[in-house]
Amino acid sequence: MMDVLAPFDADERRAVSPVICYPTVTLPQPDMALYTAARSELTEVAQIRIPPREANAIDVPAGHFLRIHSVEGSQVGDLNLFNRHDLGERFYSGKTRALHGTHVTMGDRLWSSFPNLRPMATVTHDTLAWYGIDDFGGSVHDVIGTRCDPYTGHLLSGDHYHHCCHSNLTRALADHTNMPIKEAEPHIHDVLNVFMCTGFTRDTGQYFMKASPVRPGDYIEFFAEIDLLAVLSACPGGDCSTVHSSDAAECFPLDIQVLAPKLGSLQEWVPPQVSGYDRSHGR
Repeated sequence: MMDVLAPFDADERRAVSPVICYPTVTLPQPDMALYTAARSELTEVAQIRIPPREANAIDVPAGHFLRIHSVEGSQVGDLNLFNRHDLGERFYSGKTRALHGTHVTMGDRLWSSFPNLRPMATVTHDTLAWYGIDDFGGSVHDVIGTRCDPYTGHLLSGDHYHHCCHSNLTRALADHTNMPIKEAEPHIHDVLNVFMCTGFTRDTGQYFMKASPVRPGDYIEFFAEIDLLAVLSACPGGDCSTVHSSDAAECFPLDIQVLAPKLGSLQEWVPPQVSGYDRSHGR
């Protein structure tokens, strides 16, 4: 690479203070007290298991809670969320990241794609909330990564690996909706990396992963703000301490649980409306 001389005022330019791109003081806040009261008495209505290196899908009615459980061993998962009635409205990881940061925890929301841009789910409990940000800049439940996929894998290694999260999610969505696999694939989108511990290196700015702190018994819980279709892959990277997109890592199952609150506990809850933007785009 050619040498590039720094300008005389390089240090001054670097010292400019950052500005938060999306100040959230006007962002509608979830009523966490209401959700806390509603989750104090829950009844299981559905549960599925995600086998290692596979994915599965489940419907979550609005006003219910979704829990993703670590079972048997340390394992991360890749989560896609859809409006159950319209697959075109799906989880928007980039906007969620812009509003809440690179990792999510209690009180943060998972936002849907344009033109709706509304909360799909709110994080109501997270047994890994204690982790915070470590000395490497790592944290858990990231909205940075895109999901491991066979295209990048083939680009880097020449292999054809079919149990990466993109392929797992594609098969699970196709099976759940009875769509052909090629019709289902375009709906698969960037994920919430559940339990995954990630960050960016300070020297090169590269995306890194490290061993997840998750242990059996840990879970993350969401309140479904709209009727959801949740599709979850148990990543072939296991706890993501070494490799992914291969059969080399030790992997474990994940459980998904759908829970109903006590009848009448959400009388004050108001489902979110779609964006009020007029969609004229200046025309």
